[in-house]
Amino acid sequence: MTQNLKDPATFSPQRALSLHWPDFLIEAFALGMFMISASVVTTLLEYPEGLLNHLIANAAVRLSMIGLSMGGTAVALIYSPWGRRSGAHMNPAVTLAFLSLRRIAPVNAMFYIAAQFAGGYAGVLLSRVLLGAPFTAPPVRYIVTVPGRAGPAAAFTAEFAISFVMMFVILMISNDVRWSRYTGAAAGALISGYVFFESPLSGFSMNPARTVASALPAQLWTGLWIYFTAPVMAMWLAARAFHALTPEPERSHHLAKILPTMH
Repeated sequence: MTQNLKDPATFSPQRALSLHWPDFLIEAFALGMFMISASVVTTLLEYPEGLLNHLIANAAVRLSMIGLSMGGTAVALIYSPWGRRSGAHMNPAVTLAFLSLRRIAPVNAMFYIAAQFAGGYAGVLLSRVLLGAPFTAPPVRYIVTVPGRAGPAAAFTAEFAISFVMMFVILMISNDVRWSRYTGAAAGALISGYVFFESPLSGFSMNPARTVASALPAQLWTGLWIYFTAPVMAMWLAARAFHALTPEPERSHHLAKILPTMH
């Protein structure tokens, strides 16, 4: 459904809700499911008294399994019928980057972002009910994202780098007719790799809503500014780089095939 961005109806919250409420619910559901998946797998593998933690003594192997699970969950959500409908942003930084490319109207971006925060938080709360103390107690502790031993500067740099690469890769692949069908697979592969290689530096967030979803019930706000500034700045910069490198006709033609037109 396409509307003129200059149409006043485009900027009406009531109009946006009447037209796109299913998409907003999908965004909430998608990030909520991602958080539940990450919570369950991390608790099963990292809870010190858990069976899998004893069976798999190698921490690197456990971390790689968490990464594969999170990447696989993202791929499943992206390629699901619901994910295809909303575009499966699942991340305010992604939505803001698409807003900068005029692929989503401001009012719809506002509802997307609100849904992402609400869905992520609901997913963590449900995980608390399902998993109990093993999920809420250290070392799992609501799967919070906080800077690692290298400190806040390293965490910021790492979050900025992985966010830029993620958005730039998504935009470049989705803009190529030969490879656009693999956009979700590329995103999932990057997530898997990021969990293994980057999470020791920042806890791996790349997503303000994901960080708040864990920080709020845990009441742990260490380095919160990192997870709001680095992903948003990096993905916006990646969108600007993509915009500068890609001719307008080609950019519009191929992005329309892979992203929802939420004008």
